[in-house]
Amino acid sequence: MNDTQMFTSIGQALPRIEGYEKVTGTATFTAEWAVPNLTYGAVVDSAIARGTIREIDTAEALAAPGVIAVITHKNAPRLRPYPENGGSFALTGEGGLAERRLPLQDGTIYYGAQSIAVVVANTSEQARYAATLVHVTYDKQAPELVMETASQQVFPKLFLGNEPLQINTDDAREAIEAAPVQMSRVYESAICHHNPIELLSTIAMWDMHDGEEYLKLYDTTRALDTLRDVFAQSLDMPAKNIRIISHYIGGAFGSKAWSFFNPLLVVLAARVAKRPVKIEWRRQQMYSVAGHRAGTKQTISLGATQDGKLSGLRHDSHTHSSQVSGYTEFVSRMTLMMYDVPHIGCSNQLSYLNLPSPTVMRGPGFLPGGWALECMLDELASEVKIDPVELRLRNYAETNPNNGLPFSNKRLRECYARGKTLFGWDARNPTPRSTRVGNNLIGHGMASAMLPADRVEASAQATIFADGNALVCSATHELGNGAYTIFRQIAAYGIGLPFERVRFELGDTNFPTAPSTHGSVTTATVGTAVLEAAHNVVTELKKRAIQDPASPLFRATLDAIDAHEGRLHLREQVSIGEEYRAILQRAGLSQLVASSTARPGDERKQFAFFSFGAVFAEVRVDERTNAIRIARLCGVYDVGRIINPRTAHSQLMGGMIFGLGATLMEESLYDPHSGLPVVRNLADYHFPSCADTPEIMIESLNIPDPNMGALGAHGVGELGCNGVPAAITNAIFNATGKRIRSLPITLDKLIEA
Repeated sequence: MNDTQMFTSIGQALPRIEGYEKVTGTATFTAEWAVPNLTYGAVVDSAIARGTIREIDTAEALAAPGVIAVITHKNAPRLRPYPENGGSFALTGEGGLAERRLPLQDGTIYYGAQSIAVVVANTSEQARYAATLVHVTYDKQAPELVMETASQQVFPKLFLGNEPLQINTDDAREAIEAAPVQMSRVYESAICHHNPIELLSTIAMWDMHDGEEYLKLYDTTRALDTLRDVFAQSLDMPAKNIRIISHYIGGAFGSKAWSFFNPLLVVLAARVAKRPVKIEWRRQQMYSVAGHRAGTKQTISLGATQDGKLSGLRHDSHTHSSQVSGYTEFVSRMTLMMYDVPHIGCSNQLSYLNLPSPTVMRGPGFLPGGWALECMLDELASEVKIDPVELRLRNYAETNPNNGLPFSNKRLRECYARGKTLFGWDARNPTPRSTRVGNNLIGHGMASAMLPADRVEASAQATIFADGNALVCSATHELGNGAYTIFRQIAAYGIGLPFERVRFELGDTNFPTAPSTHGSVTTATVGTAVLEAAHNVVTELKKRAIQDPASPLFRATLDAIDAHEGRLHLREQVSIGEEYRAILQRAGLSQLVASSTARPGDERKQFAFFSFGAVFAEVRVDERTNAIRIARLCGVYDVGRIINPRTAHSQLMGGMIFGLGATLMEESLYDPHSGLPVVRNLADYHFPSCADTPEIMIESLNIPDPNMGALGAHGVGELGCNGVPAAITNAIFNATGKRIRSLPITLDKLIEA
């Protein structure tokens, strides 16, 4: 099969194969597993945001009907600290992803609604009722809730342990001060929560075999192997004795990976109760224990010539973390790499507050930071009276300004050009408040989108059975990203079988290792491992055939044989060959197995890998009420080869709607005195409904990246949300003449501007 045939096969717009199970309720999510002798846990939350527990009285709860145990910091098993690193990035400490806090090891309160006890009972109702009978007395302190006045403020050195957070700004400052056009603006973004429909859930059970302890979990994690390794260290037990299963995840968007505290809490409860325990966190608790995108205050300063060429650029940010996390929302990442600027600098300041721990959220750093950068570019375009697209082309970067490496197969120019045509950009009137229909002011805006196109190590195993069917597996995750479908497509091509004769299984630490599903790395990472494993098992099959005197392929060379539709045949004489099952049956084999561990090579030292996009927006603002409606969104994306046009389109559309919500609606609030969450449910936390969603036009260039492994594909899960906030914000300015520099853009801000 030649390259064109290969990727015609892979590029089919197949529907998601797990869709039927999901819509009929037959897909088993974590909280739905039936486990014998199961008990239920309910978590007790702290009523203060800072202080210590003076006394915790569990007597009344223990006496309640059906209660088996109450676990607090006084009786919980002791744990070892989490590992500092997980794979290629920091887990704890400065710039790390996770809290350093272990569950129920002491009585210190670091933030409001912190988990401080768990009640285990025979039913969920009994556990929840008994949790209200746990009485806690606190030694309370005034919480620190404001970034600017926090007593602990630092400038952390590294993001995730490997990316500098502070870049010398002196050269950039001097370049800005010498420029004929100088601008400086402050942008602020709110705290946002992920709010996946599926709640955090864990089922934990202990067992003993041959004198060794074994732990099995069903969990909502999207980081199976990392969680197993964390548990192995914290529980001081062999990783091989821990099995974690996560077949379906009901959305994550950045949550459900680095909150080790929650599943470990269930593990402790199961150990004390000596029975399997399930905890499904309530929606209200998701606003304190599941992570969030931290709020930011960003100052962007630039210097430019009158014709719009940037000479200096600075991006200084202030964000926050909790008292037990060092995670930093790295908002200046896009600024450092997007445009051809000779002098760029950034600083990232972090305040430790008595708020819950932040974590990654779809497009971490790039969504809030890219919004500020792209709004600033629009302000410069207005200042020097240059079309916003033309301004970006004048500052187009062919190499990464951060390290000098050329971009691999960058096609952003084509995205701009196609987006302009598709959207009808040239018909835009650049003068604010110049276009109206009835009472509606019409505005048009655009922005660039950018996201790293990473690829890391992953493994997969492929099996061909004697009946001619195949199975491929890897410990990756299905969280709405289409993994079951696209990896089955890749496996079917690699093994040379029809799609319906291949199964793909995931979500189990018993399978070959895979990274967490994060950073849009999964398609390129796991897909390459799947393809290599598929090729390897076919190679083993070829070897069997060419060494078998009874085979028509006896003594042929490996390179002379192709695999297609469950059959090996000579490339030059297709009629000479035989089916897979004939080879295996003649050899007396029930199956043939091969594996692969795929790793990136030296290409990361030669090229900078990113995905790009151009986003355009049309808004309508009612001049009487200031109500904002998004009329149209258009995105054109450079994401390498598209494995499945249907699932890719779905991911990009979901991302664009996600970005719309971040722009106009999403904001989490905490009581300024108590530090407790004020917004705690889906009625108060607003995000787009179908009625809020406009016409959305999406195209992908579908041009393979020749340096991105055999597939030439990038991930698409996060890119779609980037660019949308700035495009909408810039369109609102074009409609109203008002610059709103605070997200979300709500009616009150537009009225006050």
